[in-house]
Amino acid sequence: MSTLTHAQPILQKADFGPDFIWGTATAAFQIEGAVDRDGRAPSIWDTFSRQPGKIKTGDTADLACLFYDQYEADLHLHKALGFSHFRFSLSWSRILPMGIGPGQGGVVNEAGLAFYDRLIDHCLALGITPWITLYHWDLPQALEDRGGWRNRQIVEWFGAFADVCTRAFGHKVKHWIILNEPLAFSVLGYCTGQHAPGRRGIWSLLPVIHHVALAQAEGGRVVRQNVPGAEVGTTFSCSPVEPFTASVRDAGAARRVDALMNRLFIEPALGLGYPVADLPFLKGIAQKYTLPGDAERLAFDFDFIGLQHYFRAVVEHTYFMPYLWAREVTPLRRQVPQLTEMGWEVYPESMYRILKQFAQYEGVRKLYISESGAAFYDGLVKGVVDDPARIQYHQDYLLQTRRARSEGVPIEGYFVWTFLDNFEWAEGFRPRFGLVYVDFRTQARTVKASGHWFSRLLNSTGPL
Repeated sequence: MSTLTHAQPILQKADFGPDFIWGTATAAFQIEGAVDRDGRAPSIWDTFSRQPGKIKTGDTADLACLFYDQYEADLHLHKALGFSHFRFSLSWSRILPMGIGPGQGGVVNEAGLAFYDRLIDHCLALGITPWITLYHWDLPQALEDRGGWRNRQIVEWFGAFADVCTRAFGHKVKHWIILNEPLAFSVLGYCTGQHAPGRRGIWSLLPVIHHVALAQAEGGRVVRQNVPGAEVGTTFSCSPVEPFTASVRDAGAARRVDALMNRLFIEPALGLGYPVADLPFLKGIAQKYTLPGDAERLAFDFDFIGLQHYFRAVVEHTYFMPYLWAREVTPLRRQVPQLTEMGWEVYPESMYRILKQFAQYEGVRKLYISESGAAFYDGLVKGVVDDPARIQYHQDYLLQTRRARSEGVPIEGYFVWTFLDNFEWAEGFRPRFGLVYVDFRTQARTVKASGHWFSRLLNSTGPL
């Protein structure tokens, strides 16, 4: 029996077809811990989290979930819940402590490779398909010291990292994701300063956008060259964008925000260039940072696109936000009835709408929901974590996924964010997105009601 408190349409695993992929998504920095062991060098998030006031709770990820030590037990738990696909990222500074490859003067940390080799082997032994994300935000600090994503050399640095990883694991792993949410780490890291490395300023953002977009395509080419039969994709944070009112100015604001949130990185990959018509400030990329041949280098024919979707965006025009001339109309201001702990609106139909939007691109042949989930105020009471709001969230968002699939949208899988409660970036350990509750003091794991709900969904043949 589900803990849902009101009637819902029937949801069955079979509704999605026998080949639909069910998995969870994680990130190295958020779960591994062991930040100074076995040759790992600092990342920008190690540096950033030690700066006073940068992490809301004052936490660091030095221990995180200690997945580095507990991965075997955790993967057994993952398997028991019924998930047959596991998405994880590779810590760049655990594999290349200097950030650069052997051909660039760097060294490969064999102990780092060995950890991921053991992790992959354990996945395969359990019948879990591993999905590797090459970059999930934890740039080596050594590279940030040389300019990070502002330095055009990072395209070659990232290509070398991708080469080392694919040569090491490509014979075992066939599913590869190049970047995790390029918009998020570009804007939050190099414009607003809310995330590592904490830099601010619109003009430092332009070279970052261009170098990230170039690296996105370059990483794809390296994987395709080195891994026969690979399925190569990349992921985007995305939200359908609505104007707050029917005014012409709010409609224009919505177009600009949509260009930034949803179009900025996929359109160059599709050979369409940057959306400069709606975001004129992007012309500065061509004026200052583009070299001959870059238009061709930006394009790559990805096998799939991963969508990371949580909420819709409602925006209005404002003169107080230069270049974008738009701002969010917050859920609180709109008096939204249900919010997550992050303050995000729960709006299931936005899942359907964003899937339909990305499916309209001619070059998009396959989609995955590579992340979706919600943080709520979970508590462990007498050994139980009852989280009906998270169950409701996933059921409702999956119903909208099924709706899109039934209308021909090529959506082929759903990865829950996330498997374990973890270090949630600048928010610290307070927001809990996991299907498994983690006591960060003892490292004990407790499957939440939502984890049991997924177990029933994935291990049964009938409706929930």
